[in-house]
Amino acid sequence: MAGGAEGEQGGQGSRALRGFGLALLALGLDVRRLLALRYLPRYLADRRAFRRAGGVIARHQPVLEDLRAQAGTARGHYFHQDLLVATLVQQANPIRHLDVGSRIDGFVAHVASFREVEVIDIRPLGDTGHPRIRFMQADLMNVPSHLVGICDSLSCLHALEHLGLGRYGDPIDPEGHRKGFRNLHRLLAPSGILYLSFPIGESGVHFNAHRVFAPAEPLEWARGLFELLRFDFVDDAGALHREQSPTHLPALHYGCGIYTLRRTA
Repeated sequence: MAGGAEGEQGGQGSRALRGFGLALLALGLDVRRLLALRYLPRYLADRRAFRRAGGVIARHQPVLEDLRAQAGTARGHYFHQDLLVATLVQQANPIRHLDVGSRIDGFVAHVASFREVEVIDIRPLGDTGHPRIRFMQADLMNVPSHLVGICDSLSCLHALEHLGLGRYGDPIDPEGHRKGFRNLHRLLAPSGILYLSFPIGESGVHFNAHRVFAPAEPLEWARGLFELLRFDFVDDAGALHREQSPTHLPALHYGCGIYTLRRTA
């Protein structure tokens, strides 16, 4: 019991620190860069050594935070969802894959590396320079009739939670996520596959950033429309857990649920 209380307090402390860091970031102060100032003596020593070796410096541009950083980031919502779902699309090899609102320089780029992908977003998109990415501007809250049933494979990653909150210029609608989900169903042909992801944890609206959904909540939306083929999730620490049950998860503050669904009706 004591250990559980300590864990809960530790979790609350971590969330408080993250909140403090976000508040500083809103003021233009990056905590990571502030902490990296401890490497300033090393930077100054390296600069002196470079000059003594005959090096000529055109301008000073210290990047202190990279000195003890890892080789890259292989954690978090976008890293795992983009790579996992792109792999699933590649394995399935659908006839026509359509994406709604996912990140262009993440998931869409992954898919475009091996096949054509069509993208829908309420916002405009300039020329990407890549012929495998085809774009059409449209609002998922109001799907045109000519798009109904057009694809056998559909993705919507970290996008559904924003619908109806006005963040991206979309109309305000408290039920925007439910309308968007029904319209994703309309875009798919019978037996088509939907790859869907969004934040999971304690259900609620974080206006106007996003919504967070309880992990099992989408199963109610899908009743009579889809069957769940697999569920993967990213935990609060940014680690991926493959092929889990959305009804048997540890408590999450801000995880990411990745749902693979087949249209049944």
